[in-house]
Amino acid sequence: MSKVVSKKKYFKWLCDFIIDREHFEESSYHALLEFLYDTDFYYLIATDMDENRAMDGVELRYRFGYENSYNADEINVCLDDHPCSVLEMMIALADRCETHITHDPDIGDRTAFWFWNMILSLGLDYMNDENFDEDVANYILTRFLDREYDRDGKGGLFTIEDCKDDLRQVEIWCQMCWYLNTVL
Repeated sequence: MSKVVSKKKYFKWLCDFIIDREHFEESSYHALLEFLYDTDFYYLIATDMDENRAMDGVELRYRFGYENSYNADEINVCLDDHPCSVLEMMIALADRCETHITHDPDIGDRTAFWFWNMILSLGLDYMNDENFDEDVANYILTRFLDREYDRDGKGGLFTIEDCKDDLRQVEIWCQMCWYLNTVL
């Protein structure tokens, strides 16, 4: 397995979770998604829950390996050579949201929906390939990772109107659950 080929194949596999080909024909978000993939996820609140978000993201590598008949050693050498990326963490979170909390067979899989709602809350929704600005994207991601977004979560992964708590002090998992309580 070639490292270059496997990373490209893995990136495409990740994107397949969140790109609805029917709605993304006119504009591509390839540059943004690559940027999210190239940005390491880190967390400032030292909790098991935010560490679990990173672990879930890394676990996607092994899920990819299993689904594509690679063994764990191949994945370990070729993909598990860097920290969890922001893209991996967000996709893993959207997937957990869908499969563990909001799953409804009558509605269908909304993993992409949850992911793009996080992109909207971050303020990256306009950054298709025609509008991608690496400096602005870097600023937005740094603001998110350093928890410098608004108290209500705007600029982070989840915006909750009239939130009584400061979401900058709350684990990502709790932010998601509180957000879901406001939209479901």
